[in-house]
Amino acid sequence: MAGSVKRVTMAIVGAVVLLVGLALLVLPGPGLLLVLAGLLVLAAEFPALERYVDPVRDRAMKTAEESVSSPWRIVATVLGGAVLVGLGVLWGVRDDLPLGGWSTGSSLILSGVVIWGLVVWSYLRVRANRGA
Repeated sequence: MAGSVKRVTMAIVGAVVLLVGLALLVLPGPGLLLVLAGLLVLAAEFPALERYVDPVRDRAMKTAEESVSSPWRIVATVLGGAVLVGLGVLWGVRDDLPLGGWSTGSSLILSGVVIWGLVVWSYLRVRANRGA
């Protein structure tokens, strides 16, 4: 019984993360990395999905490396995160905007912070690979 509850819970979590990642492929945010995270969670419970993990992982890592391949890309990414955080604050304090309020604002702020975290992670990863 406990095993089936865990399996269903992991399937739901994996599916939600995967769907959010798919949405973020066209919205601002780290879509490909969330798609990868969702696939990893689902593949742990459903081994048939493992064949999709490596191609998505390869593309996600290539995209992460490209995002820090030049100082201009790093600056653009950091500024993009700052724009998202600024828009999030604006959407949070102004409820007269479409979907205004802190629910939308906080998701924009979170996206900006995640982008900053990912650019730092990507930079450190690329730097470590160059040093190795």
